[in-house]
Parts: sequence; structure tokens; C-alpha cells
Amino acid sequence: MRVSVFGLGYVGCVSAACLASMGHEVIGVDVNQVKVDLVNDGRAPVVEERIGELIAEVVRTGALRATGDVREAIMGSEVSLVCVGTPSEPNGSLCTTYLERVTEQIGAALAEGAEQGGRHTVVFRSTMLPGTCLNLLLPILEKYVGGTAGVDIGVAVNPEFLREGTSVRDFFDPPKTVIGELDPASGDAVTALYDGLPGEVFRVPVPTAEAIKYADNAFHGLKIGFANELGAVCQALGVDSHQVMDVFLADRKLNISPAYLRPGFAFGGSCLPKDLRSLVHAAQRADVSVPILAHVLPSNSDHLQRAVELVERTGKRRVGLFGLSFKPGTDDLRESPLVELAERLHGKGYDLRIHDANVSLSRLLGANREYIETRLPHLAQLLADSVDEVLEHAEVCLVGTRDPAVLSALPHGGGPVIVDLVRLPDAEARRAEPGYMGLAW
Repeated sequence: MRVSVFGLGYVGCVSAACLASMGHEVIGVDVNQVKVDLVNDGRAPVVEERIGELIAEVVRTGALRATGDVREAIMGSEVSLVCVGTPSEPNGSLCTTYLERVTEQIGAALAEGAEQGGRHTVVFRSTMLPGTCLNLLLPILEKYVGGTAGVDIGVAVNPEFLREGTSVRDFFDPPKTVIGELDPASGDAVTALYDGLPGEVFRVPVPTAEAIKYADNAFHGLKIGFANELGAVCQALGVDSHQVMDVFLADRKLNISPAYLRPGFAFGGSCLPKDLRSLVHAAQRADVSVPILAHVLPSNSDHLQRAVELVERTGKRRVGLFGLSFKPGTDDLRESPLVELAERLHGKGYDLRIHDANVSLSRLLGANREYIETRLPHLAQLLADSVDEVLEHAEVCLVGTRDPAVLSALPHGGGPVIVDLVRLPDAEARRAEPGYMGLAW
């Protein structure tokens, strides 16, 4: 394919060189003439493993050249990759100035009829927040082109997952390829660019592709911060942190796995809250600052509060709650987030009915009974014997369980407002119905 790459920094330079080495005909574009001259001279404008010899080779064979002329690049390509920078503004917001400018330039060049032979596809590879492409860049492109995106011009978002220092290696062995497509033809054009590379390809809506990059980087930062904080605590307690993490990392079932990484309701139970509190307390006693660990429980509490706010937003007062125990299939109520939710709603004066098939006040014993008598002493008056009893009472139903009896009884498209805390199996269909509210989806 004939490809133009706008921006010859790390991402653009590596993308251009690697695509050229795959057999594509690539034109690099940059406003900095020094970078243009370096590339045309067969030299890399960035310092990066393998990039020097790669650029020298593809320039020698004629597969890669560079220019400062946008019109020339558009005329010589069918796909444009936009790899310009999106730095932080002083207030932390994303600077989209360069993105807007290059979109205007590409649109103007396309409007002149410079592109030869078929529909041009503009692919945004720069990191940008969800909504940037559809709400900001698309209107600019359509305005300058005088056409409709997805019809007259292709548009896609294709985030990169390249690490500086190993970016060439990462390009040829990607963890995944993500294509946010405005229409199937736009996605097809991007898919063809990477034909032959390993890894799973995900073709998703444009905003999803934009968000995935942030999910990755936020998690990477969180992992680094977590490891460093835990290391500092271990050091203060006289423990070898690398030995701890060696064992931690060996657990592929719960630790290094998809476990616990789906948006849902707040966590609770007899272990996680207690152990987080004691670890943070130990760190504080040792004068070790652990802001990430110290804010996990407040973050969890804030997430629980979102459920309360969804109920408040309905303006209704009769509320039903399905589920009460910490885990489905048990009657363990210790530090259950559903008990906390019931307590907050009851304290705000909501007329509450609760049903959990596994919870009967007469059967609660020991610490379990003591906990509920302390946190929700009026539980006996709030418990309902059946699903139907809750549904008959409630104007709003909070669903905190996937009990089949509850799922089969929940009405569709009418009846009480459904506040989904667990992402119901039919959540995707329910989202289109009036009166459905998902907690974090």
C-alpha cells in the first residue's frame, strides 16, 4: 500500500520504517526540515534500538522517503497515519493543537483533489481521549474535504503500543492490534497495513480504541506504583521485596490474570478490606508513604456511593435490593458492600426491601450475626421472602446478584427502574430499554 506518515517522532519514525520494511511504499511528513533531511539521508531522527539500520535499508531501496509537503504526501498515498504529539497542557488536559492542524492540512490537500485513485483513509495513531476523533477531528476533516467521513473518506483510530527502547521489536511482535473503525472499509484499510503481523486484531468502535490506550497506560502506571509502594513497605518491615514479588508473580490464576479486572460492584468480605487496612497501618507506623495503597479503600467506597447516587437520580423512594451476602452462594455478610449499600439507603430514608435466597436472619450465627446486628439492626423488617415480594414493592430495583430466580423474574422494558450492579447477562440488550441503569457500563 502507499502510506503517508505524519510526524516523524518516535511513533511516526518507527511506524514509517517498519511499514516500509514490510513492503509498503511510505512517505514520512514533518514540519521539521532537519528530520526530513535526516530520513532522506538514510539516518534516523530518533535514537532507538535497530531503527538506524532499518531506516538506512528502506531508504536505500526506495521504500521510504520524507517530505515537508503535505500535498505531495497525500497525492502519493492512499492511507495516512497521523502520529503527531499530544502533550499535556499546564493544567493536565490534552493538547490537541497539532492534531487539529494536521487534520486541517490533510483535509485541505484532499479537497484539492490531490489524492489519486480511490478513497483516502485517515488513520489517527496519536494518543487522544475518547470523543476526540468523532467530536473534534471528524468535523474538521469533513469541513475541509467537503465530504462525508465513512463515505467519501475513510477514518480510523489505531493506537500504538510501542515502548521506547524496544519499539521496533514491539511493532513486529505486537501484544495486540486495535482498530477503531468508522466503517468497515476504513477498518479493512488499516487491517491490510499490518497483514502478516502476529497477535490478535480487535476491530472496535472509534471511542473504544481511543480509551484502550489509556486503560493500558493507567494500568502500567498503577502496576509500577503498586510494586514500588509494596517494596518500600517490605523494606521497612525487613522483608525481601523481590522474593515476595517472585512468589506473587507466580500466581497466574488470581494475580497475573484477568481476575478482578472487570468493572462491577465494590469489593468487600472478610479479607480484602481488613488486610488493606492493616497493611496501610503498618506502613504508616513505619513512616512509609503509600498513597496508592492508602486510597484503595476510599476509591472502593466512592464506587459504592455511585450506586446510591443512581438511586437518588431516579427521584423514587421505594427500593428493592437483590443480594446481600459478600459472595453469591454464601450467607457471609461480613463487610459485604451490599450490606453497606443497604445501610446507606436505609439511613437516607428509602423504603427498602431486600431479598437474598441464602440469607435468613434466623440462620445467621456468630460473627456474621454480630456484624449484621451492628451494621443493619433493622434487617429483619427489611428482608423479603421472595423475589416477587421485592418486585411488587419496588420502584427501583438494585440487582447485586446473578441468582437465576432473580434474573428470570426481572421485567423488560417497563416496571421498576433496574440499577445493574453486576452487569446482567442481557445487559447489552437492556441498555437500549428505558429504565435500565448500569453502574459502570
